[in-house]
Amino acid sequence: MAKPPDQFARPEDRSARLIAHRNEKMSESAHAYVRGSTVKFYEWLERSDRAALPEGPPVWICGDCHVGNLGPVASAEGLIDIQIRDLDQTVIGNPAHDLVRLGLSLAMAARGSDLSGITTAHMLEHMMEGYEEAFVDESTASTTPDLVKLALRRAAGRSWKHLADERIEGIEPTIPLGKRFWPLAPREGAAIRELFSDGGIHHLMTSLRSRDDEAPIKVMDAAFWRKGCSSLGLMRFAVLVEVGEGKDARHCLVDVKEAVATAAPRSQEAKMPRDNAERVVEGARHMSPFLGDRMLARRLLDKAVFIRELLPQDLKLDIEHLTRTEAMSVARYLSTVVGRAHARQMGTLGGSAWLEELKRNRSRSLDAPSWLWASVVDLVATHERAYLEHCRRYALAA
Repeated sequence: MAKPPDQFARPEDRSARLIAHRNEKMSESAHAYVRGSTVKFYEWLERSDRAALPEGPPVWICGDCHVGNLGPVASAEGLIDIQIRDLDQTVIGNPAHDLVRLGLSLAMAARGSDLSGITTAHMLEHMMEGYEEAFVDESTASTTPDLVKLALRRAAGRSWKHLADERIEGIEPTIPLGKRFWPLAPREGAAIRELFSDGGIHHLMTSLRSRDDEAPIKVMDAAFWRKGCSSLGLMRFAVLVEVGEGKDARHCLVDVKEAVATAAPRSQEAKMPRDNAERVVEGARHMSPFLGDRMLARRLLDKAVFIRELLPQDLKLDIEHLTRTEAMSVARYLSTVVGRAHARQMGTLGGSAWLEELKRNRSRSLDAPSWLWASVVDLVATHERAYLEHCRRYALAA
């Protein structure tokens, strides 16, 4: 049965609908507000009265390192690992920014789980222990928390049918229009079909281990995709592609997303791609190789876009509600993931110097840098206040 037309937005109505949806999502909880308010974090960073942060070696950083941006990611060869899933804000910058952002996200997750401030302090201690372990011996793994094990097992057991059921409500070669998928303007559909005639994209679509390099590809359907939170309002398309033909044909879902200037500050001496999509792809290759090797930068409708096929194994970690024990183990484990992404770019000397810097400025009562604790406390207060103001404005506008 066809869905009522008011469930999706026409191209001319998208902007207002996307802004309304973003405001609604950010009103769901203080943790959701943190996930959707990257700019607020970097506004705080520009304040002169905040705690001073150390300057680490300039490396590619995530730029938006909250817990929702980590999870199982599959490689083109079929391997699965916990890596960073979203690199829209990636830059060559100060690794301390990722630590503070992750610490804020963990603290808000603890508050959303009704855990005490004492637990939050211990979470930051475990977070720093896990991060520092990544620089000492990459082969030494933090104990994998049960909820991470569960996510990895779930990822390993997923197939195209699971992805299709979740994203496009079935395995038919069409994208159903509704709340998530909206109709394209004619010029958008034509531009997408032209984009997928690119030889580089053909190689990307046939690069998975089970596919024939010479297999033809064909765009079966496409739609505007209402997805994400902080990125709502940007151009984003879901493209259903057929790879191969006849009985060997397989379908895949491709995410085409606009890349815009980052809010994260870059190192003044850094040499990064000027094109924002190329910046995202290059950052992903350094921070999250499984994902970066499956991405491509292109231009679409005079805008920079990055392209990646969604794989069934790519998932978000669900840590909305944590016990005290889970909070400690998750903080340690996820910070190790981030630490490895930083450490492999620094080399032995750079990593050792950064590790020494991190061990400075610690009090007797907290085995974590004083600047990290002060920053997280300040940011929690700032975001709680901003979240309540956001909710007040949202309620008055409703």
